[in-house]
Amino acid sequence: MAKLPDPVISNIFIIQRRIIECLDSTTATEFRLFERIGETAETLPELEELQNIKEKLRAKYSRLYNLLLRIAESQPTASEDMLVLLYRSIESTEASLDASIASLREIQRNWN
Repeated sequence: MAKLPDPVISNIFIIQRRIIECLDSTTATEFRLFERIGETAETLPELEELQNIKEKLRAKYSRLYNLLLRIAESQPTASEDMLVLLYRSIESTEASLDASIASLREIQRNWN
């Protein structure tokens, strides 16, 4: 495996865990909103936003996973381009995750 610094690998796993937790919370919020109120003109925008959040998070998770897997299979070292992609993906995923959490919290506040 092409060696990545331990803090980078740890950070990726932390991000992946945060994504999983956010996906769980998003799905639970979507379920509760749908069960309590249903799909109405008032809830439809939020239900669609929750679906969008899940899609974005799944895509970000998959991208990180695939990049890390490719780097793990690189010998003797990962290409500079692959490392640049990884670091950009980490940065982009963190920003997207923070935005998703903020959107989720806003939806939860609106319907609680």
